[in-house]
Amino acid sequence: MPWQRGDGGDAGAAGPELRPAAYAGSDLTLATSCDDLLRWYVEHGVDRIGPYGWTYGYGYGMLADSAVSAASEAGSDSAQRDLAAAAPAPVRSTSEATGTNVQEAGVDEPDVVKTDGTTLFRIEDGDLVTYDLTGSDVVRLSAVELPRARGADSTELLLSGDTVVVLSHHDGRGGGYVIEGDGPVDADADPASTEVVSLDVSDPAAPVVTHTVEYDAALVTARLHGGVVRIVLEAALPALDFTLPDRHTTDYEATQANRAAVRTSEIGDWLPTFAVDGGPAEQLFDCDQVAVPDEDAGLGTIAVVGFDAATPDTTSATGLAVDSELAYASTDQLYLATSPSYDVMDRCFDCFEPVPPRGWGRLLPSWVPRPSGASDAWDKQTDDGTSHLYAFDLDGIDTTFVAAGEVDGVIRDRWSMDAADGTLRVAVGPSWRTGTGNSVVTFRQEGNDLVEAGRLDGLGVGEDIQSVRWFDTLAIVVTFRQVDPLYAIDLTDPDQPVLLGELKIPGFSAYLHPLGEHRLLGLGEGPGAADAWGAQAALFDVTDLAQPRQLDVVSYGPGTQALATIDPRQLTWLPDGRTVLSVVSDYNRRGPVGYVSVLTLGGGRLDNRMVPVEHSNDVAAIRLVPLADGRVVLVTAKSAAFLVP
Repeated sequence: MPWQRGDGGDAGAAGPELRPAAYAGSDLTLATSCDDLLRWYVEHGVDRIGPYGWTYGYGYGMLADSAVSAASEAGSDSAQRDLAAAAPAPVRSTSEATGTNVQEAGVDEPDVVKTDGTTLFRIEDGDLVTYDLTGSDVVRLSAVELPRARGADSTELLLSGDTVVVLSHHDGRGGGYVIEGDGPVDADADPASTEVVSLDVSDPAAPVVTHTVEYDAALVTARLHGGVVRIVLEAALPALDFTLPDRHTTDYEATQANRAAVRTSEIGDWLPTFAVDGGPAEQLFDCDQVAVPDEDAGLGTIAVVGFDAATPDTTSATGLAVDSELAYASTDQLYLATSPSYDVMDRCFDCFEPVPPRGWGRLLPSWVPRPSGASDAWDKQTDDGTSHLYAFDLDGIDTTFVAAGEVDGVIRDRWSMDAADGTLRVAVGPSWRTGTGNSVVTFRQEGNDLVEAGRLDGLGVGEDIQSVRWFDTLAIVVTFRQVDPLYAIDLTDPDQPVLLGELKIPGFSAYLHPLGEHRLLGLGEGPGAADAWGAQAALFDVTDLAQPRQLDVVSYGPGTQALATIDPRQLTWLPDGRTVLSVVSDYNRRGPVGYVSVLTLGGGRLDNRMVPVEHSNDVAAIRLVPLADGRVVLVTAKSAAFLVP
């Protein structure tokens, strides 16, 4: 069940008090009142304030926490081959019926286009456009204007039965100031927001808007399973009345005034709100529905909101006082993660000592290595080297916190997390708390804690994780520095992950896709003719996981990019035709060019044909939507038509 709504309390009462929920683990507690929650926000916020509010220095605003980018032996070669013979094959499906290439089978993800097999729904210039797919040509049926979507930074949709849910996200800028040009700009001018619009599309020729809900928070991600939409939102830090340094106000005086503004803030400044069908804004949840971590996991508020696709005005919301942009969802669980930050001023403003003022730049930007002027608290205050994990059970529209844990190291992205048979599996890169290798770590829920069950260390020492693909009891991990080590890891016993085999080749695979039981496709980069670097597609044989082999490589040419490495939704696997369709970008004198790479598998080789489809900056909008009858709809920024490869 979700956290229960409560009274909230009065701001200003003495004595912070956080009570554990009946089901909360040692890492999280629930606020007993708004007083307690506000006090927690203030205590953790004042150290992140400087003379320009939440942001500072050299034209770079403060970034949110985000991931950036002694071996454990598995035994002798013969032992590894014996294990590989019984190891599972990479066969888990990743294609949704709505046409989107997704991470988890059965869990749909938003995209700019969806289909039910007979009708295509797409976002075009902020409109929902529908097309009929039953004839020999794609026929446009209707267009519904969505005013808020037109100015959005991103607009995508989900399809559930006769309901389309449109998600429009406006990035905005958090409270305080950012430095642009010759001086600071008030960042409160355009706050982040997310709009959810549900449309009845039972008549595709005449869709009808049924509900509109707007949240004053940024959209982190969204998922759809069983008719239930679940969105993860991140509320911006409060836009307070901050003071700027000028001829009469020093940096120190501005900092103290801004910290005073934080101390006098109200709880409504910190918590997200929502408004239904243009009505008044309401607080999304009561204070005693917000869980607070015992350790600093970044300053912010995450909201998980569940609703039926057809009735987004009826919600179940859960709050978490952390800063997280990493989320992985299976059919019955959601995992949020915070990963170590490399933005020093996100953690502690006073960990810097000012350098001599010059223009607007008073402090070193976050990407500069540890300066001699930094305080001794630099390392632990700016990056604790630990990723925090939070697990939630999903039941209908309800989201219930069940367990929390942590792991030393950096979680690169959502593809680095997976769950199977009650076990959470995480691929982590190095932080200052670890060695220089990468690891695969498994967790089991014990009570309300995520407890480490097993680990395999020493993968790609001195290298970075580039891609991860999980299967039922198998993980494929790719790291890279100068060559591409591909590791096959047996997770049959989650308590004892075992390295089965590895393959080292030039280049790297940034996205992996299974092609049946014994084949794996890797899209990434590598050297081509005359060692010119560019996009490539590699075919791997994983029949013997102790000795994975690269069977073939297609090089796309210098300067090209396989766009599925950035957005996997730009890849489509057609198993009946043993064909992979993906989008590759190149540049010529006219600018960007988008191609569809048609890769056909046969005899352990890749046969490639390039189909030019786009000559503009809109190559990221290209989609290849498979239909049950074998046809494929090619969607570009301005058109939709059947693909004739």
